[in-house]
Amino acid sequence: MNPKPARFVTPPSVVVQITQLPDLDMQEIKALWKRLFVVDTPTHNQPFMERRITYQLQLIGFRKVNINLLESNQRRIETLVRNGRLNQRNQDHPLPVATILTRVYQEMEHSVVVELDRQFAYQGRRYGSLSVIAREINGTRWSGP
Repeated sequence: MNPKPARFVTPPSVVVQITQLPDLDMQEIKALWKRLFVVDTPTHNQPFMERRITYQLQLIGFRKVNINLLESNQRRIETLVRNGRLNQRNQDHPLPVATILTRVYQEMEHSVVVELDRQFAYQGRRYGSLSVIAREINGTRWSGP
């Protein structure tokens, strides 16, 4: 019997900090921004700053939890040195299930949902790669800059 893989959960401290953001006044938001980004705030738009702070807090929190990242990067570096290039795509860190990828192309918004087993849902159909979806949208295998 194989043990269930550990579920990746947001550290409680991150959740607490994020839920407290709406209760902070602008001075506290600016101080937190300065502490996280080490620069002055680029705007006075509080909702924008809260979203960016939320994202940064999650990055910091997950960085502490993901102890396999260094090992994964070391393997990738060794492969690059040995072969002169990386093998296909990095399978160590797939997109989380239920991630929604959104792109505007020719003034139309396209959304793709990441599903189980590295499948992608687009307009009610399942695809095995994002390249196939890109071809459906714009006729080429790449989505462009």
